[in-house]
Amino acid sequence: MYLAKTIVGLWLVLMSRPFVSEMRWAFGWEAVVVGVGVFIMWVGIDPFYPRLPGIGQNTAAWNPIAHYGQGSAMAWLFIVTRILGSTFVVPPIEEVFYRSFLYRYIIKQDFLSVSLGTFAWMPFLVTAAVFGFEHPQWIAGILCGMAYQWLVIRKQRLGDAMTAHAITNFLLGLWVVWKNAWHFW
Repeated sequence: MYLAKTIVGLWLVLMSRPFVSEMRWAFGWEAVVVGVGVFIMWVGIDPFYPRLPGIGQNTAAWNPIAHYGQGSAMAWLFIVTRILGSTFVVPPIEEVFYRSFLYRYIIKQDFLSVSLGTFAWMPFLVTAAVFGFEHPQWIAGILCGMAYQWLVIRKQRLGDAMTAHAITNFLLGLWVVWKNAWHFW
């Protein structure tokens, strides 16, 4: 199912690119620093705060290697799909929604009239909270949302946040497989 979701997500990203001019990757040193820093923070604070009731509490982490077997092509298909999907498909979708649309919509309904470089406390905090509560690692998600939004405001473009998000997700995917930390997925 994740493979199908990733293919549909990729199709949506490709189809919407001509209509969403902000959805352009940008690569800068700040994006790399934020991406790596968010990954370190995400993994580093994980054992130190409780999960929200009902989010990830009643379900065991799914390990594709344990499910399909060591060296199984199906396990590795899932792992590679998950890493590639979370690296190249999730960042443009989430950054356009949270950092471009939601943040600016909270400021003004005509959100396209609001510059990406505009800072306002309420949308900054609300958007970070909404993004954070989407994840079982909610505190890490809130801090991550703040870091990515700061990057958008600082650079006045979405692409750096997309790159930082991709770096974070890629490193987290490698960490999940290397450390058997399947609870992050």
